[in-house]
Amino acid sequence: MTSADPIMRLGFAFWGSRTLLAATELGVFTALSETPLDERELRDRLGIHPRGARDFFDALVALGMLDREDGVYRNTEATARYLDRAGAEYLGGILEMSAQRLFRDWAGLTDSLRTGQPQKPAEDVFADLYADPEQTRKFQRAMTGGSLPSIRAIVERYPWERVSSVADIGCSEGAFLRELAGRHPQVRRIGFDREQVRDSFLEYAGDRAEFRSGDFFTDPLPEAGVLVFGHILHDWDLTTKRMLLAKAYRALPAGGEIILYEALIDDDRRQNAFGLLMSLNMLVETAGGFDYTGTDARGWLTEAGFQDVRVQQLTDTESMVIATK
Repeated sequence: MTSADPIMRLGFAFWGSRTLLAATELGVFTALSETPLDERELRDRLGIHPRGARDFFDALVALGMLDREDGVYRNTEATARYLDRAGAEYLGGILEMSAQRLFRDWAGLTDSLRTGQPQKPAEDVFADLYADPEQTRKFQRAMTGGSLPSIRAIVERYPWERVSSVADIGCSEGAFLRELAGRHPQVRRIGFDREQVRDSFLEYAGDRAEFRSGDFFTDPLPEAGVLVFGHILHDWDLTTKRMLLAKAYRALPAGGEIILYEALIDDDRRQNAFGLLMSLNMLVETAGGFDYTGTDARGWLTEAGFQDVRVQQLTDTESMVIATK
């Protein structure tokens, strides 16, 4: 007999998601990174009301986000590594952004599907994000956390020993360039982004990384042997995607390469659910953005003049596209 359980689990998946997001906002995993705590100690540390606290903590246990032994809660290996705010690999920035912005906006998905319009009327979502320094820092931290697994895979797999210079377009706080410096310090590193991110870039990426202030819509892109576009192209409509690829082609020397990395949708559009959901996120959040397949990228890059286009998977959900001028 066909079970309705998968339908019900998916329909109520937001319960588990919101529980994790709340735990991240409250600092549950950071508190437990210092020492394991029982229920009373943990709720007192976090300022949680007794009603609901035990169910909240035990739900995190059932969801695999905490361990509990003899009434004492502790982080799992994964949450200790990725959700402690003091940790070098903290991924919670992207979850905090989800809790404070995306969860609210996704409540309007039905309306966006009917109208084709995002949940916020701003033409440029980044102007909104960069208007307030605190919001800018939170957004940068979120982008770093969400990008690090793919960044590390690119640093590991791309032949950087053949490269003399790289420019990261839309570099945010410079996570890509910082990781690259650790493995390939010989590569000249340039970060290109809006002026609002300069201070945090110089603090995070290191003093040997160069920062170029600019707007990739109106300003020329930096000249470098490799141009990197990480989670950039999907923010924009097709006309803008093509414009940016054409600008990249002009900025590169002969033999130079472009690297795009995103949650690429599989060509058959049935396997990478995360990539498809990310594209719906672009519907909710942006005026014209959408995610795309490797075949889509190959076509646009070829139109721009690039050759030798190849797609390589980086993580379970993300891939990179490399093409040569």
